[in-house]
Amino acid sequence: MKKRLIVIVFFNLFFIFNIIARDQIYVVGSSTVYPFATVVAENFGNKTGIKVPKIESTGSGGGMKLLCKGLGKSHPDITNSSRRIKKSELQNCKENGVELIEIKIGYDGIVLANSKESKVMNLTRKNLFLALAKNVPEGNKEGGKLIPNPNKKWSDISDQLPNTPIEVLGPPPTSGTRDAFQELAIEGGCKTFPALKAIKKQDKKKYKATCRLIREDGPFIEAGENDNLIVKKLIENPKAFGVFGFSFLLENEDTLQGSIIDKASPTFENISSKKYSVSRPLYIYVKLEHINVIPGIKEFLIEFTSLDAWGPEGYLEERGLIPMSADERSQFKKNAEQLISLNKL
Repeated sequence: MKKRLIVIVFFNLFFIFNIIARDQIYVVGSSTVYPFATVVAENFGNKTGIKVPKIESTGSGGGMKLLCKGLGKSHPDITNSSRRIKKSELQNCKENGVELIEIKIGYDGIVLANSKESKVMNLTRKNLFLALAKNVPEGNKEGGKLIPNPNKKWSDISDQLPNTPIEVLGPPPTSGTRDAFQELAIEGGCKTFPALKAIKKQDKKKYKATCRLIREDGPFIEAGENDNLIVKKLIENPKAFGVFGFSFLLENEDTLQGSIIDKASPTFENISSKKYSVSRPLYIYVKLEHINVIPGIKEFLIEFTSLDAWGPEGYLEERGLIPMSADERSQFKKNAEQLISLNKL
């Protein structure tokens, strides 16, 4: 009886959903993936004659919340993400009856950029940790007691760095770029201190709080999800730095420059070879239940995973996306073609 009731409820929901379905794909999520998804959407519209998808930049975390909230025309079909989905987010989706298809689309570097009117900054991840972490070892030295970050100028960290205030504009906590920057740059620098790295084996929560939390006392300024706004502020203030994806640096290379991190510049070659240490994968997540209801989703995925789009010398590479290997492209293209659901991480 219970199974029969579930079937009836599902059928009714599906029937109602078909009646009220949209005729346009609705995409949310990462501001980093936004320009890539937008150009795919334009090509998809030109080739198929189907309405160009509506795409909103809500941040990776915000996009996940919207996608996993439920089924129906008021909920998005796809979210862009500049990080992989979290276990808690996947669980939230499942609890709301949402199944997802995971498609990695390529790689991106996270840059610390400034105006070309200033010198190129030569930094290490250790420098970034000492500049932006909430708590740092006293005296910036191994073995020092953890204290609230006292470093106000870059020269407080190293006499090799300029005697100018630390001023970094970055995305909010809902951003995948923020998550990745905290993990790759801040935590990466934290791990250069053996005593701090050792905390992970003893207390993972304490380690995460120590090695990933960003300071809130001024030097790091949350500038919202709009990377273009950060770019504008960097042009206005040559002493400031901004955190955003490599593609935005390419779009603004006439006015901005990327900092050297761990002896590598943020270039296409250094990111693809993993020589540049602050890089991450990019994803889209597709709501399985919407595929046969909202027109065009299958065709949109075909376009996104075409060689012309995400392959070497594809039009997404021209926009700054670092292509995956042939094996990775094959794996995620299979997910798209066979509509393989993501069951666990």
